[in-house]
Amino acid sequence: MSRGAIIALSILGVFILLCLAIAGWGFGVYNKLVSYDENVKQSWGQVENQYQRRFDLIPNLVETVKGYAKHEADVFEKVAEARSSVGKLTVTPQVLEDPQAFKRFQQAQDALSSALSRLLAVSENYPNLKANQNFLSLQAQLEGTENRIAVERRRFNEAVQGFNTLVRTMPAAIIASMTGFHERPYFEAVEGANVAPKVQF
Repeated sequence: MSRGAIIALSILGVFILLCLAIAGWGFGVYNKLVSYDENVKQSWGQVENQYQRRFDLIPNLVETVKGYAKHEADVFEKVAEARSSVGKLTVTPQVLEDPQAFKRFQQAQDALSSALSRLLAVSENYPNLKANQNFLSLQAQLEGTENRIAVERRRFNEAVQGFNTLVRTMPAAIIASMTGFHERPYFEAVEGANVAPKVQF
C-alpha cells in the first residue's frame, strides 16, 4: 500500500471519528432535551392532578354551604359558572406548547380560585356553618388542595425553567431548534396579587 493511500485512509478515519463524535454529542443533547421535556410534562400532570382534586371537592363544599346560606344564590352561581368553565377546558399536552391556550387555562383556574374565596368568605356570616363538621372537613381539604396546587405550580415552573434554560443555551439551542423544541410558558401570579389586600374590621 502506497504512502498516499495510508494518508488518505488516516484522513478518512479521522473524519469518520469526528462525525461519530459530533453525532454522539448531538444524540446526547437531544436525549437531555427529551429528559427535560418529560420532566415538564410530569410536573404538568401533577398540577392537573391537584386541579382535578379541587374540581371534585367543589360540589360537596357548595352543597354543604347551601344548606346554611340559602339566600347566597349569587355566590353559588359564580362558583358553578367558574367550575363549569374549567370543566369545559380540554387540557391536552398541546396546552404546554401554546402560550395562548396555557393562558386561557390559567385564567379559568384563577377565576375558580376567586369564586371559591368568595364562597368561603360567605361562611364567616354563618356561625352554625363554621361549626359544621362536614364544612370544616371540606374546608380543610380545599385549603390543603390549594396548598398542593401552589407547590405543584412552583415545581412546574422550576421544571420549565430548567427546560427553557437548556433550550436557549448554546450549543443545545442548535439541536433544540433543529428538532422542534421551544420554550414553555410559566404559571404567573394572578393579576393584582402584588397588592396587599385591605383588611377592615
